[in-house]
Amino acid sequence: MAETARSTVRITTGGILSGLRGLGPIAIFVVPFGIAYGVAAIERGVTLDQSVLMSLLIFSGAAQFAALEFWGGPIPTISLLLTVFAVSARLILMGATLSPWLSQLSRPRRMLALAVLSDLNFADSYIALRRGDGDIGRLVGGGLGLCGAWIAGTAIGAIAGASLGDLDRFGIDVIMATFFVATLIGQWEGKGNLVPAVVAAAVAVIGLYTLPAGWNILIAALAGGLAGGVLHRGR
Repeated sequence: MAETARSTVRITTGGILSGLRGLGPIAIFVVPFGIAYGVAAIERGVTLDQSVLMSLLIFSGAAQFAALEFWGGPIPTISLLLTVFAVSARLILMGATLSPWLSQLSRPRRMLALAVLSDLNFADSYIALRRGDGDIGRLVGGGLGLCGAWIAGTAIGAIAGASLGDLDRFGIDVIMATFFVATLIGQWEGKGNLVPAVVAAAVAVIGLYTLPAGWNILIAALAGGLAGGVLHRGR
């Protein structure tokens, strides 16, 4: 890939600080989501220590909320694992997309970057990587900031409980949607992206109502990639 050839892939302190600064304002809005999870976890019978430890080790809001549906009584392990896999399967695609850069790092550094990989720091870092900035520290720093905010929110929610009231009134969901729309616009490369984007969006929306939780994202990504491959074949 041309971008990686022009720069040395590395993790630097400056890159980590850049990631923290870049996603710091967004990380603030992750806290209420963590609070919502903490509240839901306590209501399901998960202890404070278990809630915080889960957020630290898993760091996946969607997967953690899905896991709560199986909490209590005998846990159907296979169903739980399949659900969490489906919800988190998009991370496979993210890892594959970042592989041209991550594969140049040592295994410990690669694992560090992947441990804090999420939708937000992936979107933020991928743009920088494609522009020739080979510092994976931006991915790590952004992920650490988001993970810290998620853990803090979980702890607050687990301690304060339902007394915090309805968090939707803060419009956090709008903030996240706006961030992703702005990111997508930044990656727009012309009309050639239109058909794959439309196909992926259509499949994601249809799958939201027809597929198990999380599978719509994976199938939509594959459909968009297939549409792009067919469209650009032979060019």
